[in-house]
Amino acid sequence: MISVKILGSGCKKCQTLEAKVRDLIAVNNIDAAVEKVTDIQQMVKYGIMMTPGLIINEKVKSFGIIPKDDQIINWLKEN
Repeated sequence: MISVKILGSGCKKCQTLEAKVRDLIAVNNIDAAVEKVTDIQQMVKYGIMMTPGLIINEKVKSFGIIPKDDQIINWLKEN
């Protein structure tokens, strides 16, 4: 199972990224668990300076942007 973390305080972009990732996982039948991380200390641990952050299997994939759908799917399928 793929571990996905969405890092963010709950801003609109963070909510959009979380919804998009959950939708892509469901539509593409990907075995993944999504966790929402709002704790600043955890975000600092990943070196995220801007939200939202996207972590897949403990690797930072993006931060400060909402990646395109195909990019997110590629990252999920790499694992």
